[in-house]
Formats: sequence, structure tokens, C-alpha cells
Amino acid sequence: MDDVDRKILAELQRDGRLTLTELAERVRLSISPCHRRVRALERSGAITGYHARLDAGALGLTFEALVFVTMRYEDRETVAAFEQALAEIPNVLQAQRLFGDPDYLLRVVARDLAAYRRLYDERLATLPGVQRLSSTLVMKSVVETRPLPL
Repeated sequence: MDDVDRKILAELQRDGRLTLTELAERVRLSISPCHRRVRALERSGAITGYHARLDAGALGLTFEALVFVTMRYEDRETVAAFEQALAEIPNVLQAQRLFGDPDYLLRVVARDLAAYRRLYDERLATLPGVQRLSSTLVMKSVVETRPLPL
């Protein structure tokens, strides 16, 4: 990966809707070489996809919590079952397995406190292998979806 590839990635992180012509102009390449580089970056896995960023509040998802999960059992089968079940819950925006205690950190959104309580009681607390859940409410997002440093 060279400086031109990094410029391409930086521009696409800023605006994934750029046309190939606009992107080529911004990185000072002609269209064909720019297109070849973008395709190579996609094939290499450096670019994993393109998406629209949505505003949760505008969609009525105004309640956000970070949930710390401590597992009762950490054998391979339980962890796999937990992670598979977790992946099926659309309100879980991020899930990270951690070293140490707790075992997982989840970022969860809901419409309001009542909806979160139902999600917590009916889905999160019943996940395979869970010993304890601990939630903290998000007061304000200070840094969100920052581009990767290149």
C-alpha cells in the first residue's frame, strides 16, 4: 500500500458516495488507474464495503447502553452458541470479546427504557452461558465512527 492508496482510502472514508471521476480528481489520478487501485483495495480486503450512516435518534432509537457480559462457562461450544445468538439480536450494534473480566462489551440501542428492559430481560439475560450482565447508560457520544488513521 502506497501513499496514493492511502489517499484513496481517506477520501472514501470521508465520502463513500464519491463517483470514480470525483475520486480520481481528488487523488490526482486518471480514472482507469484509480479504478484499478480501488478494485485492488477491495480484493485485498482493505475496503470491506460501502454503507450509509444513519442517525439512531432520527429513527427513534434514543436509548443507548453499554453492556458488560461475564460468562459462566467459556468452553468453545458455549462461546460459539453465545456469539451466534448475539449476532441475531439487531439492537446489538457492536459486540467485542475482551481479555480479562468482563468477557464481552456490547453496544446496544433501543427506543426507550421500557424497550431496553424488555430486550435485557427477554434476550440478553437468556443468552447461552451468561452469568452476569452489567449495564451503563450512554449520556453522550463524543467520538463516533471516526475514520481509521492512515
